[in-house]
Amino acid sequence: MTAPERLSIVLPTYNERQNVGRILEELLPLKQHFDLEVLFVDDDSADGTADLVKQLAHGQAGVRLIRRVGRAGLASAIKEGILDATGDVIVVMDCDGQHEPAAVEAAVEALLSSGSDLVVGSRFHPDAAIHGLSEKRTRNSTWANTIARYSLPGYRRLTDYMSGFFALRPEAVLRHVRRVDVNGFKFLYELLSISRGSLRVSEIPLRFQARVAGDSKLDLAIVWDLGVSILHTLLLRAIPRRAISFALVGLSGVAVQMLVVQALMSTDGLAFKQALPIAVVVAASTNYLINNALTFRFQRQQGTALLKGLLKFLLVASLPVLANVGVASTFYNLVSRNTFLAQLAGILVVFVWNYAASSRFVWNTP
Repeated sequence: MTAPERLSIVLPTYNERQNVGRILEELLPLKQHFDLEVLFVDDDSADGTADLVKQLAHGQAGVRLIRRVGRAGLASAIKEGILDATGDVIVVMDCDGQHEPAAVEAAVEALLSSGSDLVVGSRFHPDAAIHGLSEKRTRNSTWANTIARYSLPGYRRLTDYMSGFFALRPEAVLRHVRRVDVNGFKFLYELLSISRGSLRVSEIPLRFQARVAGDSKLDLAIVWDLGVSILHTLLLRAIPRRAISFALVGLSGVAVQMLVVQALMSTDGLAFKQALPIAVVVAASTNYLINNALTFRFQRQQGTALLKGLLKFLLVASLPVLANVGVASTFYNLVSRNTFLAQLAGILVVFVWNYAASSRFVWNTP
């Protein structure tokens, strides 16, 4: 590969106003070596990040803003930035100061010298230095990378599948980027999973720094997304990611339903047939709230829409609720007096309907 004439750097942002000026200043010296394009992909930040980028772009050629309204998420921001970039080489990095701009040149050099399609900046390379992760975050990341390694047999030599820093050659990687599921969080993991070992990938060590300003975006939804991504890969991507998430939430509903049945039977003295309908409605309600927070978080209902969504969800679920009760009761009466098996039979009957109907009519997604 010849030295790139144009280098594109993709920086996903959400509420990073305090960081964009500093990181741009640190990246601008790269103009000495490349025709530089810096793309800030902003998810309509509430802190004025996009407005500041506009101001900075007035004085610097090659600085671009992609402001996304009505769509959000780290994976989709990275995907959109890569697809819109015009460089011969594209680098993706965080905007929070944890990735050193100095690593950009190292990544490009590694891409050129190794003949790789993709170069990953690794926090867990033997020569890396981690200054920006707590002991707990480091331990959790190590655990996640270990699981990821076994789900990606074509890339087991890598050390950091969750990195947010990587450089790529568009002509080799874009066909895979187009297929990345944007509902995920860890874009790199998704890209590696989709490519099924076909990319030539190498790593460079990162000096991972403490966040300069702003708040970390890590939350329960991101951890949940990672687990769903790994299961999606282990299931050979045969089942949609969202269906896997919906099913996992459904398993929590199974636990809720059975606990409520037991509580009503033991505490209130209700018979199984009396306790079951109440437990089914309680479980359906908790399923809605968890799915709203995790599975459909990018279409999350809030305020009065949350209550309306619950009513829609219960309405959509009303037919399978009846089926759940009917199948479970029939199983209990005719097949087995085992309440666990009876409830499980009813739950399995209604899963597909609940997923398809609620996706379309509650959260308005295909």
